[in-house]
Amino acid sequence: MPPRTAPIPDRIDQARANWEREGWIDAAQGMTVVTSVMRAHQILLARVEETLRPWNLSFPRYELLRLLAFSRSGALPITKASERLQVHVTSVTSAMKRLLDAGLVERRPHPTDGRTTLVEITAEGRRVVAEATTALNTGVFADPGMEQDEQVALIEAIASLRRSAGDF
Repeated sequence: MPPRTAPIPDRIDQARANWEREGWIDAAQGMTVVTSVMRAHQILLARVEETLRPWNLSFPRYELLRLLAFSRSGALPITKASERLQVHVTSVTSAMKRLLDAGLVERRPHPTDGRTTLVEITAEGRRVVAEATTALNTGVFADPGMEQDEQVALIEAIASLRRSAGDF
């Protein structure tokens, strides 16, 4: 008979018990929320990064390519991309440099504003982001590991958090 393997303990539940044992009852649930969201982020990001690996894309680089592909002209000022992706300009610049090196985007001057640089998706970038999107849709987004009603509840709960933080 093969040896029995014990179920993996819920480390976050154990942390909550530790919080409560220390007398931090009022903070235990909030700690559990924050830690659970952070762990869920790690789990989902690992799935996304694994799916994007064949195209040598990180999620931030994928997001920038997808944003450019969605834009009317395929090009945006770096500051506009930063605003739409809700990340600092330096993060977009870093992603853009990697995409430039891979030939997936090009940098060009703005046609009417000499102070502004546009980042523009190339034909190869469009091909790569289309393939990567198909893989993400099939391998991650169509089944993120939760039932439909759980997904709706999570989206609503996170929207509430984002709204109260002034995110939208």
